[in-house]
Parts: sequence; C-alpha cells; structure tokens
Amino acid sequence: NAALFISWALAVVLFDCRSRRIPNWLVIAGLAVACVLVASGHSPFHIDVSGAALGLLAGLLALLPFYLIGLMGAADVKVFATLGAWCGFHALPALWIVASIAAGIHALYLLASAVIEGRRKSASSSLESSPNVAGYADGFHDVTRPGAERPSGYTFIVGGRRATPYAALLAISAIGTLTLQALEAAR
Repeated sequence: NAALFISWALAVVLFDCRSRRIPNWLVIAGLAVACVLVASGHSPFHIDVSGAALGLLAGLLALLPFYLIGLMGAADVKVFATLGAWCGFHALPALWIVASIAAGIHALYLLASAVIEGRRKSASSSLESSPNVAGYADGFHDVTRPGAERPSGYTFIVGGRRATPYAALLAISAIGTLTLQALEAAR
C-alpha cells in the first residue's frame, strides 16, 4: 500500500517538474486509490474514513483561496486535497509548511540566479556601451534611478515554465512523512 502511494506521488513529481501540469486522470486515480485503501482499512498512513474525508476537505479549502487570487495553480490545490485523503487532516499542516519552505528556498535560488545572470550580462554589455550621465553603464543593474523599469532579466519563469513545482514539493514532503512513519514503526 505504501508502494501505491509512493508510485502516485512520484508520478505527480515527474509531471509537475517536467511540464508544470498534472493530468486530472492522475489526481482522480490517486483519490480513488486513497479512498479504496482507507475504506478497506489498509491506508499506508493508518487513517480512517472520517480522517480521509476531513483531510480531503481541509486540503481543498486550505489552498483554494490561493488559486482564486492567482497565486497557485489548480493542480496544486487538487493534489493537496488528494494528499489530505491519503494522509489525513493531521498531516496537512506539516506537508504545507515543509513544501512552502522548500518553495521559498527555490524562489530565493531563482531570484539569486536571475540577479547573477543579469549582472553577468550587464558586465559584458557595459564593456560595449558608454557610461550614461549618472556615471553608470546602461544595463541590468541600473534599476534604482527614478523612472527606471525593472529589466526583463529578473523573473520567476525558467525555461518558459512557471518556476516552482509546488505540487511536487507537497508530494515529496508526503513521501518524507511516510518514510518517517515507517522508520518510527521499525524501532
């Protein structure tokens, strides 16, 4: 049963990291398997039907506002709700916190990469351009003067894709939770 969950979660990770899209059939399959395992008493997370239902509802309601205001994709919400059905309500706060910290670290990495790339491009272009009136070379780093526009080099889009695969981070944190539970049970 743990292998079923890990297989589903890894499929979520692969789809999210490769295309930033998670097919509905994968979410529905994960939800169906979670419901069957919970109803039969074979949940790898040892939850009952009420725990799965509460987790599903809480997962949906927790991230739905972020989707509605455009900060998150629909797949992220659906995966979190499905994880609620797999893991139960009690596991959701930890999954959310771990995935959010990882997303924040990822965002900081992307921001730092964009700044470094912008400065690298600026340095190479400043060798070819003359200094402007303020004594700064025209380029990416000169965004502090009044009326300056932020250059297009500062972005959270990498390779034409939205930057952080949040559903993948949620799935990875759930795999970690299951792994920790297995290690504690083995003691």
